[in-house]
Amino acid sequence: MSSKVWKFHNDVDTDQIIASQYLLLPTVEEMSQYTFESLDPSFAKKAQAGDLVVAAENFGCGSSREQAPSVLKALGIKAVIAKSFARIFYRNAINIGLPVIVCKDLYENVEDGGSADLDLTAGTVTAGGHVFTCTKLPAYMQNILNQGGLIASLNKEEN
Repeated sequence: MSSKVWKFHNDVDTDQIIASQYLLLPTVEEMSQYTFESLDPSFAKKAQAGDLVVAAENFGCGSSREQAPSVLKALGIKAVIAKSFARIFYRNAINIGLPVIVCKDLYENVEDGGSADLDLTAGTVTAGGHVFTCTKLPAYMQNILNQGGLIASLNKEEN
């Protein structure tokens, strides 16, 4: 199934994903309406469930705030695909169940507003008639994501 692509540059930091002043709002859903406000003020209004965020290098750098991947998930973003991620953002995304995929060659071959098809199981993205190989998540990580993230997975193990 094809997804709309939202394309972002190198070094998108957590404050650009969700600015610190919105962290005071009581819920992630309320915060999510301000996602990427400094980069695209209407992003949260235009983004649809199932869309993909595609970025260049070092996506999610900056602070360790878990709200950054959480607001993306709250908007229904299917996955973030980037050339590389800040480690803490990557870990936070897996913890909350947002797929984060490393794909070195996609960024230059997809347009903002274009479309792409992510196959998490195969570890591929198809865009513009080309298939790009991405980091394939190990089965245990896919299982964690399928259960809604690490926290949800651990909670299910306890029951």
